[in-house]
Amino acid sequence: MPTRLNPYLGFRDNAREAMTYYQSVFGGELTMSTFGEYQASEDPGEQDKIMHAMLTSDSGMVLMGADTPNGMNYNPGDNFSVSLSGEDEAELRGYWDRLSADGTVTVPFEPAPWGDIFGMCTDKFGVPWLVNAAGAPPA
Repeated sequence: MPTRLNPYLGFRDNAREAMTYYQSVFGGELTMSTFGEYQASEDPGEQDKIMHAMLTSDSGMVLMGADTPNGMNYNPGDNFSVSLSGEDEAELRGYWDRLSADGTVTVPFEPAPWGDIFGMCTDKFGVPWLVNAAGAPPA
């Protein structure tokens, strides 16, 4: 899979509804995972919230989204990130190193609970980035 660049939208407790709506608009395949599935939150109120959703339209457009955890700020209108994802860890690490160099690292680029290498940062221009290098496929 080549490296992809796409928008990643943040929601407050309605990611499932929003992503299902976008599927009705664009069509395609929608996958969703909850915080509970990956033990990504100790907050009982977040277990059924969407940790990651990905809509891939029949024409190849990709839109991602998630519920913003309760402990993080949520401001409608600036609730987006840019996502870089793919399989080439060296390529993605290079992007990560350059994007985070003069910015702020929110989550270090390291192994994530879902098996990939993942990090979050805000670059020096204030643009939030999510970088995900796919882990080895299960045997």
